[in-house]
Amino acid sequence: MKEKVPSKRNGQKTAIKSSAQNFILNSIIVVLCLIIAFMVFSVVTKFQKIKETVSDEGKKKPAADIVQLEVLNGCGVSGIAEKFTEYLREKNFDVVQVGNYISFDIDNTMIIDRTGNVANAEKVAGYLGLDNSSIIQQINNDYFLDVTLVIGKDYGQLIAQLPN
Repeated sequence: MKEKVPSKRNGQKTAIKSSAQNFILNSIIVVLCLIIAFMVFSVVTKFQKIKETVSDEGKKKPAADIVQLEVLNGCGVSGIAEKFTEYLREKNFDVVQVGNYISFDIDNTMIIDRTGNVANAEKVAGYLGLDNSSIIQQINNDYFLDVTLVIGKDYGQLIAQLPN
């Protein structure tokens, strides 16, 4: 019996086939490494943005030069919202709307921050003689104003001199 001896030509085919497989596998490895690098880059930049956002939230924004607000009557006393509007306009606040609150049962005056800049609400509170505990935050991008003032039944204690 004759033994088959691998021919040179068979060895070349195997070597070519092997080098082609190596090239494909190496290409796949490079592509996977690029994908992993991109994913790591994305995660790192996302964490940096989150870190910047958190650090920005820690900084207190200054109050705007002109605070836009609405004044709502929550106590039921006729004309009280207009009197507060006159007072606030004299103090250079931009009162863009005056009206009634959904209820006239509000005992304590409240200031509602609409934009997330509490300094605007604190500025209004300062001019009315309110402490910051009367400020609540209800951020709503549908409102085109900074602050909502809801006048409660304690309006007589807020400021000494309202316009007549």
